Amino acid sequence: MTANNVEALWARTVFSPVPVRNAFEVTVERLAQSIRLGVLTDGQRLPPERELAETFGVSRVTLREAIKGLRDAGLVDSRRGRGGGTFVVSPKVKRPRRADQISRSLGHSLDDALDLRRVVEPGAAALAATQTLTAADRASLTRYLDAATKCVAGTRRLADSRLHLAIAALGGSASVTAVVADVQMRLDELLRAIPVIAANIAHSNVQHAAIVDAILSGQADRARTEMEEHIDGTAALLRGFLS
Repeated sequence: MTANNVEALWARTVFSPVPVRNAFEVTVERLAQSIRLGVLTDGQRLPPERELAETFGVSRVTLREAIKGLRDAGLVDSRRGRGGGTFVVSPKVKRPRRADQISRSLGHSLDDALDLRRVVEPGAAALAATQTLTAADRASLTRYLDAATKCVAGTRRLADSRLHLAIAALGGSASVTAVVADVQMRLDELLRAIPVIAANIAHSNVQHAAIVDAILSGQADRARTEMEEHIDGTAALLRGFLS
C-alpha cells in the first residue's frame, strides 16, 4: 500500500460519522488522533466548520466545543481575520511533557485498563441496582453524586473516583470493589494528564446523575447501559490524547 493510500485510509476512518452517544468526546478523539497520526499536519487548516460538522454528523455547537478542547490542549490554534481559521499545531511543540512521557511508557496498558474498566464497572453498577438499599445507603450515594457534581476543579478527580467506588461498594462484593479500586488507581494519573474540558465535565455530570438514578430506581440493565456510555466517553478522550 502506498503512502497516499495509507493517508486516504486514515482520513476515511477519522473523518466519518461519530456515534450519537458521547458525540462530543468521540469528536475530540477523532480530531486529536487525526493530528497525532499525521492525517492533519502542523500548520494545516482544519476544514470549514460546517463541512466538519456534516462529516462527523454532529451539531456545530458540539464541533465548536470539541475544537475549544483541542485548543485548550494546545493541538490547534484559531486565528482571526483574512486567512484565519483553525490550524494544527505540532504536538511535539505544544503537547504537555507529562502527557507525552506517560504516552511513551504506556505500551498496551492503556487499552488493557480501559478494557478492564469496560467489563467491571458497568457490572458493578448493575449489581448495585439489584441490592435492597437502606435509607442511609441511598443518602450516601446521593452525597457522593453531589460532591462529584459541585466540586471545585482541583478536587474533581478525587470526587469522581469516590463516586465510582461508592457505586461499586453498594453491590456488596468486596472482590468487585477491589477491582474497581484498582482500575481507578491505574487510570488516575492518565486522567490527570489530559486537558480538563468544560463540555466533557458537564456531560459527565449528566451521566453520573443518570447512573445514580438507575441504581436508586433498581434498574440494573439501565444502570449497566448508563455506566457503559459514561466510561466509553472517558475512554474516547484518553485514546484521543494519549494513545
